[in-house]
Parts: sequence; structure tokens; C-alpha cells
Amino acid sequence: MGEYHNTQLGKETQYQNQYDPKLLFPIERASARSGEVPKAFEFFGNDAWTAYELSWLNLSGKPVVAVARFNFPCNSKYVIESKSFKLYLNSLIQSKFASKFDVIDRLASDLSRCCGEAITIDIYDLKEYKEAFKIREPAGTCIDSLDIEVTQYEPSKSLIEFDSTTQISELLYSHLLKTNCPVTNQPDWASVYIDYSGPKISMDSLLKYIISYRLHQDFHEVCVEKIFYDLYTVVNPSKLTVFAKYTRRGGLDISPCRSTEPELELRKMRQVRQ
Repeated sequence: MGEYHNTQLGKETQYQNQYDPKLLFPIERASARSGEVPKAFEFFGNDAWTAYELSWLNLSGKPVVAVARFNFPCNSKYVIESKSFKLYLNSLIQSKFASKFDVIDRLASDLSRCCGEAITIDIYDLKEYKEAFKIREPAGTCIDSLDIEVTQYEPSKSLIEFDSTTQISELLYSHLLKTNCPVTNQPDWASVYIDYSGPKISMDSLLKYIISYRLHQDFHEVCVEKIFYDLYTVVNPSKLTVFAKYTRRGGLDISPCRSTEPELELRKMRQVRQ
């Protein structure tokens, strides 16, 4: 886990209403991953952010409100610290744009420059977003109803068990993932999805492992990478995708995804708590 004392997290801040890209604060991924995931470990994926409080002015000075989806590649040099992202988006509220495409161009330029890789952005009016991102679950098995005894609340891959004699392809998920901000210790709530092919993972052990993050402190992206790394190194599946749907804070939610597969179809879905 890296050092984050220079960020705006946990500090009193002033909201600006004049556009200012200097509000964005980058955090080096390598520093954030330090001690959790080896540098040489390879994977694919993205961090999908949703901004529910995006607004600007049209050329007549009338406010426009929208929902934006941002996709950051997981191999970018930097991630954007979430509070700085919120402050940056708020700085657009008095800026005039001819269309949402001009807004996209401005956001893509600033955010790509800050994170070190090209990102993609979609902006939806509220009706469009409601139709495009339905509240639903993927076809799979929720493991939350399992009757287990839990005693460990810090993650350890020693909790993960599997049956090497049984090969399977399945998607398992849980709504019981809770992690904590490494700066403020504020709780971060999420649903986590494990889509894999390989030796059958014990559902009881997987649920214990997911719950073991309950007191763990780290950013959303790193927690998902650690889950992915632990499952991959213990179970050795032929295919593995781990993605989490974190609940929103400050008008933003984050859904990191990590996979063995280079070509991933982004899931257009919302979890009920998002």
C-alpha cells in the first residue's frame, strides 16, 4: 500500500466553480500495488467510473445534467484520486459547451493526460442512462446464503480451497465485500463477481475469503487486483475475470475489472446499490 498524505482525502476542501484541470491528482499504480501484487504479474482489464453529478452550461447559459461513464485501462501509469476527480468535475458547472461531445473532448484530454493513457468516455442524458444500464445481475450463483462461521477479517489466500478433480466454468458472486479507504478508513461497500474456468472453487471458502477483506485498507482497484491475484495463484484457472461494483461516494462509483482475457466485453449493468 502506498503513501497518500499528499491527496485531498480526509481534508477540508473548497469547491470551485471555475474550470481547473489542475485539481486532478494522479496516484502511481505501481505505488498503490506495492506489497499486494508483484510487478511482474500480468493481467488485463479496466476501471469503469460512473459520475452521477455531471453538469455544465449550454451556450445559452442553461444548465445541462448528465451521467458519464469513464473507462481507464488498468495498465495506465496513474489512477485518479477520487476526491480530486469529484472536485475537477464540479469545476465544470459554470463552463459553456456547445454539445456533450465538446464536454467529452475536454474531459478525455484532461484525464488521459493525467493518467498517462488514452481513456474512453460516454455521456448519457438521464433517460438514455436508465435504458442503457438496467439494474440486474449476471447469470450466476450468489453465495451469500451459505451458512458459514467466520473468524478472519484480514485477507489471506490460505482461506481459498478448491477441488482439483472437478473442472467447471461458472460465475460466483457476493454482495458482502467491504473494504476501507487507506487514508480516511471510510468504509467502501461492493458486490464482487468471479467468472472462471478451471478447478472448482469451494463456495464456502470463497465466501470466507471475500468477507476477510472487511477490515482491510486499500483502494478499490488494488483490492480487486489482490483478489484476482490470489485466486489465480492458488486455483490456477484457465480463465479468470474478477470485477467489483462499488457503491457510489460523492456522486462517483468505481467498478474495477481484472482478467486473464485481453478482449473483454464491458458489462452494461448496474448493481441495485449503485
